[in-house]
Amino acid sequence: MDNTINKLMEAIGTKVVGQEELRLSMIVALIAKGHVLLESLPGLAKTLAAKTLAEAVNGTFSRVQCTPDLLPSDIIGTQIYNYNNGTFETKIGPVHANFVLLDEINRSSAKTQSAMLEAMQEHQVSIAGVMYRMPDPFIVLATENPIEQEGTYELPEAQLDRFLLKVVVPYPKREEELSILNYTLGGQTISPLPESAKVSLEDVKRLQQAAHQVKVDDSIKNYIINIVAATRNPKAIIDPALAKYVEYGVSPRGGIALMRIAQALALIHGRDYVTPDDVKELRYAALRHRIILNFEAAADEIHEEAIIDAIFSKIATP
Repeated sequence: MDNTINKLMEAIGTKVVGQEELRLSMIVALIAKGHVLLESLPGLAKTLAAKTLAEAVNGTFSRVQCTPDLLPSDIIGTQIYNYNNGTFETKIGPVHANFVLLDEINRSSAKTQSAMLEAMQEHQVSIAGVMYRMPDPFIVLATENPIEQEGTYELPEAQLDRFLLKVVVPYPKREEELSILNYTLGGQTISPLPESAKVSLEDVKRLQQAAHQVKVDDSIKNYIINIVAATRNPKAIIDPALAKYVEYGVSPRGGIALMRIAQALALIHGRDYVTPDDVKELRYAALRHRIILNFEAAADEIHEEAIIDAIFSKIATP
């Protein structure tokens, strides 16, 4: 198992410079069978990272550029009339791939966004009343640009909650940017991965099964429950001056996400049991899109990370 994880890490690292949290989050999502929302400015290797991960596991990859006129049928598929034989034929959409990149998902309409809910949650879609299962594994990686809000549609909370992780991708460091220039000159970003650097989809499925077997002690479960409960009633736990900014807390799906993420991290770190540090490691990515702040928070420039830090500092670690 360790060799499979190391090969995945190294494969992404051969094309994507730096971005350690992005690389770790994508592998966690792969192991935990979750989806990832990536928020960043353009040009920060989100598409490259997604394509490299798909290539590293010999999986299929499709990319959908979201626009306001994109229709649900453009993503999930539709039926086309065949004039030669007088019958309707089903044309499968790009969502039917192991890795689906929805670029700038917030530029698509609410109707199109909702078309992805069934695929993301149930791993199936309906075309003309017929159910089509998604391939296994199936991961959606969606991106959104935080600075261009004109002509965009804010993602509803119900869809945000479907994402296992929300990763904010930062600018690279100076030395990393120098490496990016050198990688580009050397053609490393476009060179295919050697077969020796890849793993199989069966290896991925074994990792996913192993993650389910990672032990979660009752003390860890209670720790997660206490964290989730604190987001719902923050005034009882953290400073009221900070708690007043919280509109809604984390759903039960958020608690499940924390546990699944912790199990995947424990496996990555070579353990068959979860520790409190596993719960803490990706706490921002696990919870920032599940804690809903009010308009006052936006006015006072209070971010979800401040609430998360305050809660984790007050909840006793087992």
